[in-house]
Amino acid sequence: MLVSLAIRNFVIVDELALEFGPGFTVLTGETGAGKSILIDALLLALGERAEADVVREGAQRADISAEFRPGPEVAQWLAARELAGDPGDRGEPLLVRRTIDAGGRSRAFINGIAVTLGQLRELGEQLVDVHGQHAHQSLLRPAAQLALLDEVGALRTAGGEDGTGHAAARRAVAAAHADWQREQRAREAAASMAASATAEQDRLRWIVDELDALAPAAGEWERVEAEHKRLSHAAGLLEGARAAIDALSEADAAALVQVSGAAGRLSQLAGFDERLHPVVELIASAQVQLEEAVSSLQRYIDRSDLDASRLADIESRVAALHGAARRFRCAPTELAALLGDSREKLAALAAAGDLAALQAREAAARQRYDTAAATLSKLRAQAARRLAADVTRAMQELAMAGGRLAIELVETGPSAHGNEKVEMQVAAHAGAAPRPLARVASGGELARLSLAIAVIAAAATPVPTLIFDEVDAGIGGAVAETVGRLLKQLGQSRQVLCVTHLPQVAARGDQHFAVSKSIADERPVSRMARLDRRARVEEVARMLGGQEITETTRKHAREMLAS
Repeated sequence: MLVSLAIRNFVIVDELALEFGPGFTVLTGETGAGKSILIDALLLALGERAEADVVREGAQRADISAEFRPGPEVAQWLAARELAGDPGDRGEPLLVRRTIDAGGRSRAFINGIAVTLGQLRELGEQLVDVHGQHAHQSLLRPAAQLALLDEVGALRTAGGEDGTGHAAARRAVAAAHADWQREQRAREAAASMAASATAEQDRLRWIVDELDALAPAAGEWERVEAEHKRLSHAAGLLEGARAAIDALSEADAAALVQVSGAAGRLSQLAGFDERLHPVVELIASAQVQLEEAVSSLQRYIDRSDLDASRLADIESRVAALHGAARRFRCAPTELAALLGDSREKLAALAAAGDLAALQAREAAARQRYDTAAATLSKLRAQAARRLAADVTRAMQELAMAGGRLAIELVETGPSAHGNEKVEMQVAAHAGAAPRPLARVASGGELARLSLAIAVIAAAATPVPTLIFDEVDAGIGGAVAETVGRLLKQLGQSRQVLCVTHLPQVAARGDQHFAVSKSIADERPVSRMARLDRRARVEEVARMLGGQEITETTRKHAREMLAS
């Protein structure tokens, strides 16, 4: 939900700060006062393209900031991109900001972090949807039309007795399509390898047979090499250890004998000079360390032996591993991995050789996809008929008498989304042929049609904030009352902002902002203010009677607001 909007130096707005609440908010004002500037600013903050002329004359930079209260899906989107202030705190506000300088360069931020316009637009599509005289609104996108139909269908089939419905059918189609594509790739890969499969199998079988006999193990080469080095140097190791023992303790001038003698002499002398005590302690410590070294060397000698037969075995294994590595042109350390890879490839080639089995698996996967897609197509056709009928009924109340909405399912061929795309077509009045939404002549007609669809599909669309710009173009009287009632109804489940010229619509708002324009420093300035009850009476009376506000129009305004 949109919580606040701050605008600075944008078109004819010098500085503006607004706070919004839930429900239905109306924006009114005289023609040319700048009512749509708020919407334009919000769209820029959410990633719309910007031109340098949006910067207020004489200013260096336009600055637009918006605060939202994100829902769980948006919070997850932010957390996945490390753009959330605190991903674990669902109460954390979402702040978006856009700056445009006088040269047309812009910068975008989400929660104070610089982002691309693509990221900003992706986020904006989850926060706000604009309905009005704008060619870029979501209903004109074929993908959005298909998503809307699926969302409405999923809503209406939720909680079925069999536990399935539109949403489950859509997921089943995506899964079946992925399975079919995987089997298709396996069959194509097998077919492409068929010509060289026999020669490759012979080569792999030779590798596997040779290495199976050798049975190399992972990490074996390192272990064998270390043991070979130890055994081949065993005599030298034992000789060196015995020589060290002699030098330390067994020779006439052994180190321990010398150290012990020095320790005895200094110990006697320390009785005459206590400054020698630390030296005596150090020598005593060295004596202990030398004795421990002699013991360790003796244990090493006792546990070591010259195993000639083991050395021969190890040398034979080293030679075998070396020989295999030369034959297969790899390092000895890679032999075990080569054996494993060759086994897997040989098994895959054996399986791939059975093209008939692969073709059967692919055909079975395609059949599962066709069945799932047919189920989804049937559900879509049902949802399309219901949605078209509901919208057509709503059109009769919205100055489109005799008009109708047609929803065509156009076959496109298999995809992860099913076998069809959606094409929404509208006939604006009786006798007119239905045409695609993008070719509807009247922006007002398109806006009112969007209103009808939005009200009907409100519970299905995930976007929390809906904006209607000039949805009342070319209508009045009872139709205007219907528009006001529908927007009020929509505001019960979504935050709704509406720019309107109609007092019947304005009187229905939960919040009311009025826009005015004045001249400051010889330049136009747009102002916007929230109206209290008394000010609302005056504004609705102005909308009813023009500049000359009489007590009669005030009375009528009070009656409209009271109703």
